[in-house]
Amino acid sequence: MKRVVSIIIFFIFLFVYSKWGPSIPISVLTQSKGEPMIVSDTGKVTVVPDIAKVTIGIEEQGQTLKQVQSAVNAKSKTLTDSLKKLGIDEKDIKTTNYNVYPEYNYESTPYKINGYRVSTNYEVKIIDFGIVNEVLTMATQSGAVVIGNISFEVNEKTKLEYTNKAREEAVKLAKNKAEGLAKAAGVTLGKIINVTESQGVDYPRPMMALEKANITPGETEIQVTVTLSYSL
Repeated sequence: MKRVVSIIIFFIFLFVYSKWGPSIPISVLTQSKGEPMIVSDTGKVTVVPDIAKVTIGIEEQGQTLKQVQSAVNAKSKTLTDSLKKLGIDEKDIKTTNYNVYPEYNYESTPYKINGYRVSTNYEVKIIDFGIVNEVLTMATQSGAVVIGNISFEVNEKTKLEYTNKAREEAVKLAKNKAEGLAKAAGVTLGKIINVTESQGVDYPRPMMALEKANITPGETEIQVTVTLSYSL
């Protein structure tokens, strides 16, 4: 009987202690089976652009559409002929837009068309950076009224080559990160079960250059971010 009473008192004491007594620190480590360890890192390489692109625009106004279109066509021919003389291939002169705008007389009712405005823009790709200033000067002399949006790019073959270098660097960094994390956490890395990547190119955009301005392409940074998933 005394033994039964002692057991009851013990459990009553244990209940009271667990409810109102001081807390006992407990450290618990859990790991969900099947969940991979995911790491990511970014590889970066720089390359000097080898292509310059510039936008050149022509605009004319007049009373008849035929008259205005003829004027635009004449200036466009002068422009393209001059570009070819500088060594620019015809395939590198691309028309990006051609717009016709009626000019209305809003003082009459109903409104009447009293003229037209026609504009056309060209994107010119320049391989030889030494003639960029000549292209801009020649464009103004040929009647262009819009010159700008100068940008520098990398040709596709070079971009692919440097993208592969950035990718290799990203994988190397991600693997090093995974190995460091696994060692610190005391776990063993398994196989890579999934790989994803995202790419980015930071093209330099210089300010508008005029006749004797110094134009430099700077450097383009190519980035590849790789994410690796490891089984544990």
